[in-house]
Amino acid sequence: MGSQAARLIDWGTAADVGRRVGGAGTPQMAVERARLREDLAETVPLAESLVSAFTGLRSSGFRSRAWVMSRDEWLLANLQGMQRLLEPLAGRMLAASSRSRSGLRRKALGVQIGAIFGYVSRRVLGQYDVFLPPDDEGLIYFVGPNLAETERRFHLPSRDFRLWVALHEVTHRLQFGGTPWLRGYLSRLVDEYFATMQLDTRKMVAQLRRAAEEVRSGAEWRGLGALFLLMTPEQRELFQKMQAMMSLLEGHASYVMNAVAVGRVRNVDRMRRSLKQRRTSGGVEKAFQRAIGFEAKVRQYDTGERFVRTAVERSGIEGFNVVWKQEANLPTIEEIANPDRWLARVVGP
Repeated sequence: MGSQAARLIDWGTAADVGRRVGGAGTPQMAVERARLREDLAETVPLAESLVSAFTGLRSSGFRSRAWVMSRDEWLLANLQGMQRLLEPLAGRMLAASSRSRSGLRRKALGVQIGAIFGYVSRRVLGQYDVFLPPDDEGLIYFVGPNLAETERRFHLPSRDFRLWVALHEVTHRLQFGGTPWLRGYLSRLVDEYFATMQLDTRKMVAQLRRAAEEVRSGAEWRGLGALFLLMTPEQRELFQKMQAMMSLLEGHASYVMNAVAVGRVRNVDRMRRSLKQRRTSGGVEKAFQRAIGFEAKVRQYDTGERFVRTAVERSGIEGFNVVWKQEANLPTIEEIANPDRWLARVVGP
């Protein structure tokens, strides 16, 4: 696996750096780890039943089930996923270059990737991996040390907090499990984006010049980040489609977890405040979060949740669910910010 990507990036270095950056997390006694596994083994199927009843989404595959991981296990699983995603791009880059990749260059790329994934391994609570092999469909990751650390730091009721987090991740699983075309659509966007990446030095210089001209002309780019300036028109269109889709998915999961939690989970408002405080950083860490897109991820939750809440309030859950019927019903990035435009186009009067 990852034969081309392995020639481009030293994944062993990425894993080593990621482990050092991520650390082991809050120590847990064996009985605490066992209780966490038992809780989530019960909580995840319950969450799936609740989310399915509320949203109307149902998966035709295996039932959702939890894998309680260490930070190291989460890191390795996601590095393997990154290898699979980068394989086509790595093949193009290696074929386009007449020079062999030096060990130093491979290690440098490994350090960068490892640092990013190591940092994220300290922050993530749960994850539904969209690109798992078919035999692992329905598996949901939970990073045990991070859940335990959050519960202790903010004095949160463990069973309630675990159910609340499970509701979010199970929603993601049902979004893809209940919408057969969605996984293929996301895969195609990623593949198309990688296919547009420029490997020709002259074309890259032309993109830099165009970006500088846009800045001088006063183009509005700050909302999407400086990286947006370096994209070709085709890349920008794909990027905006991905941004709109991720805002929809994250916003829908946040809306559902909070709606389903009413009457079932204690102290949801305090949990939301706690997670907001947990995300807040300053100084060097804040700059690092901005550089790796962590802040953009948080904005996706907020903007997407406002879109879903408005759409459901105006058209009901059945009206909103037309979004899952076909690709054409997905909101654009402009419609995410203005739900009325999406409602008028897709749901109708």
